[in-house]
Amino acid sequence: MKNESKAVKLHRELKGKYEIKPRGKVTKESLPLLYTPGVAEACLTIRDNPEEVYNLTRKSNTVAVITDGTAILGLGDIGPEAGLPVMEGKAILFKEFGDVDAIPLLLSTKDTDKIVETIINIAPSFGGINLEDIAAPRCFEIERRLKEALDIPIFHDDQHGTAIVTSAAVINILRLTNKNKDNFKIVINGAGAAGIAIAKLLLELGFKDLILCDRSGILHPSKNINEAKLEIHNLTNPRKIEGLLVDAIKGADLFIGVSSGNVLSGEMVKLMNEKSAILAMANPTPEIHPDLAKQAGAYIVGTGRSDFPNQINNLSVFPGVFRAALDTRSIQINDEMMTAAARALAYTISDDELSVEYIIPSAFDKKAHENLIKAVKKAAKDSGVARV
Repeated sequence: MKNESKAVKLHRELKGKYEIKPRGKVTKESLPLLYTPGVAEACLTIRDNPEEVYNLTRKSNTVAVITDGTAILGLGDIGPEAGLPVMEGKAILFKEFGDVDAIPLLLSTKDTDKIVETIINIAPSFGGINLEDIAAPRCFEIERRLKEALDIPIFHDDQHGTAIVTSAAVINILRLTNKNKDNFKIVINGAGAAGIAIAKLLLELGFKDLILCDRSGILHPSKNINEAKLEIHNLTNPRKIEGLLVDAIKGADLFIGVSSGNVLSGEMVKLMNEKSAILAMANPTPEIHPDLAKQAGAYIVGTGRSDFPNQINNLSVFPGVFRAALDTRSIQINDEMMTAAARALAYTISDDELSVEYIIPSAFDKKAHENLIKAVKKAAKDSGVARV
């Protein structure tokens, strides 16, 4: 079609971004072993020792990428079918960067109970579950209930992948600015899945002065916030500041945006402390344009985009985290594994390499993936969730 974009033309040409291929040759000699009658022996081996499913099938390397289509990228609730190109994209990234086999699965329901029940019922096929683009606050309950019910890793990448890569950038911002973690003031704009997960992981890493804002300003119980926002409110804002984003940003060291475009002005940036840092990760339009942030005095600026320095990209995280979790046959991906991932990603960059335009490794940095996998495996074993 004449007016189609390059992206749509490529999708039309490929007719899907992944395919399934045999791992062994199917021949006249191998067929009776791979399928009937020989396959029965593998089935009975698993029946007698269920853990053998990890050794005799591809379960040990297969992850389900599951969405209900309610929060697809920056497009919102566009439905499961419209989200399939994103899920297929996720699948090829899993394979390319972590050698993990990922299967996109679309759920045609928004009912939390049905989603949880469906995933529990299909879980025996998979070594892990990656929840993707499910709207808050339902995503919190879905993840919690799945973790309680299943003994395989459950990972909501919009929450935890974002939290890990953002935390890695924050660690390096602290290294560059030589500021004190105890009084390092952080403002997070956006109190949905990503914002709340970022706050929780930063608290886990020892940061203490965090303020979260949503569309109505600084979180406060008087604003009739949901349970997830109330929980994080009770863990943050130690100085008990009230008001709007402009009130939160005064004297802040770091702004983290997981909200919408152009909500942070240059005048607000001028209210921040010296050597202020901006991570404006709304896509495609960041909370403030990097050039404007720099002109207003920001020392370090990162975005979610690849056409500016310091791209904060989940791709640096989720393939390696799942690779490590699958290799250790972990029963979950816990806080210890996530903090280890953040630190490994951050310290991939040496003191000599670290700069205001290089605070996070590229998603194509092979060493960063290797360091992350090694650190997460160790954390899994040290924290007692690894089975091998």
